[in-house]
Amino acid sequence: MDELKSLKVGYLGPEGTFTESALLTQSDLAESEHVLFRSHSDVLHNTATGKVDFGFCAIENAIEGTVNVVQDTLAFDSELMIQREVVIPITMNLLVKKGTSLDDVEKVISYPHALAQVRSFLRNRLPEAELEAANSTAHAAQMLAAVSSDNVAAVGTSLAAEKYGLEIVAEGIEDHSGNQTRFVLIARDGIPAPTGHDKTSIVVFQQSDKPGSLLAILQEFAARSINLTKLESRPTREALGNYCFFLDLEGHIADSMMADCLKTLQAKDVRVKFLGSYPAAGEQAEEVRQESNDALDKAQSWLDSIRSKLR
Repeated sequence: MDELKSLKVGYLGPEGTFTESALLTQSDLAESEHVLFRSHSDVLHNTATGKVDFGFCAIENAIEGTVNVVQDTLAFDSELMIQREVVIPITMNLLVKKGTSLDDVEKVISYPHALAQVRSFLRNRLPEAELEAANSTAHAAQMLAAVSSDNVAAVGTSLAAEKYGLEIVAEGIEDHSGNQTRFVLIARDGIPAPTGHDKTSIVVFQQSDKPGSLLAILQEFAARSINLTKLESRPTREALGNYCFFLDLEGHIADSMMADCLKTLQAKDVRVKFLGSYPAAGEQAEEVRQESNDALDKAQSWLDSIRSKLR
């Protein structure tokens, strides 16, 4: 996407967030014009209204799960579409002003999602510390740099420590190793061309609540060997107990098997909202998907040969 270099990309600020770290791993995004916002909601709103060409947001963390404000906005409040995903390892650090020791810390500031990822460290090492929410991990570092007290710390990135003149007093404080966060690039419209290693995101709304309705939906994917990488239920905001389902699927809407599956669901008593088909992060084998598409093509040829005999 070389054309991105001349466009505006909005993301969560200020400078030094994990979002910025993820964005900088993408050469085209790193060279684009950057517009920083105070919240994910602001990023998505300004992408939808055209103030920026693309938005770049965290959508899922390996420890804390889904970033609901991003997922729900895509599902219920906009027609934005995912253009790609980026996954980076997350290392949480405890940042302090120069000369402050761990024993001095009485207050810890950070983004609530980040504080949730270091619960064990805070409970074991700083059980009496007051916790304060910030708009982002970088905002927490910025707040820390501005205070005069030496008993305050922030949970954030090494990039934020460098930008705001802070020290890392404890490194790698996340509760579980292998912590990762998934980010998505979002635009007002458009579907990237298939790459052979893609992902499709949809929301499924059941039009009727009856036994086996979810199983019937999932069987459509199983029958076509389409792998689900995520299945999550969320309230529809319509009534208590009324839920929809977010699904991430291996494959692209341009794949014959994926297209046939979504078409079949839409034809049944199911409403599908398409959130995008886009290049998947990482490298995985695609043999199963290719075999499934080949099988569908053969089945179509078989059906066509029979229909050709119609008078």
